[in-house]
This record gives sequence, structure tokens and C-alpha cells, in this order.
Amino acid sequence: MKPVTNTSGVAPLGRAVLVEYYEPERRDSLIYIPEAVRKAEVLLEQRAVVIAVGPEAWQDAVPRAKPGDRVLIAKFSGYACKGPRDGRLYRIINDQDIFAAITSEE
Repeated sequence: MKPVTNTSGVAPLGRAVLVEYYEPERRDSLIYIPEAVRKAEVLLEQRAVVIAVGPEAWQDAVPRAKPGDRVLIAKFSGYACKGPRDGRLYRIINDQDIFAAITSEE
């Protein structure tokens, strides 16, 4: 796993965790999925990479994730924002909205 640096210009505070959605690699197929549909899917997608963790996250429990981890997050959780520095789409979620680690993918 390669190290992750926070280039967003957003630093999570308190129990917040900054995550960035990612799409698993898609195999080539005969069906074309338009970019507009793929962007809409990412808002429902639950897969994310942890970018940064607030200083108070998981103080009362074992940490669920660290920057660079691929995780599943609760649907519609947190706040969607564009990174002011890099313009990419991020989500700021509560530390408890991470409920599983992704350990392998096809």
C-alpha cells in the first residue's frame, strides 16, 4: 500500500475522518457506462480511501482505519466537499461511519 498525502486543503477536526471515494477497477466490457452515470454512482458508492484522521477519532476505541486504508463507509454519511487545493471530491465523515476494511478485491 502506497502512502497517502492529504493534498485536499481540508484538515479534519475532532472525530472527523476525511475520505476520498474510489472505484474498483472495471474490466473491459461491451457495455459503455457514461461519465455522468459513473459520477452519480460515486455518490452512492461506499468504498473510500482514508486520507486524513482527526485528532480525536477513536479515542474511546481501537482505531478502525489509518490514512491509506481502503474502507467501506455508511451510505449518505457526512458532508461532501471539493478540496479547495486540488478540486477533487471528498467526504468528511464521523469516525464511527467506517464499518469495514477492504482487504482484497478482484
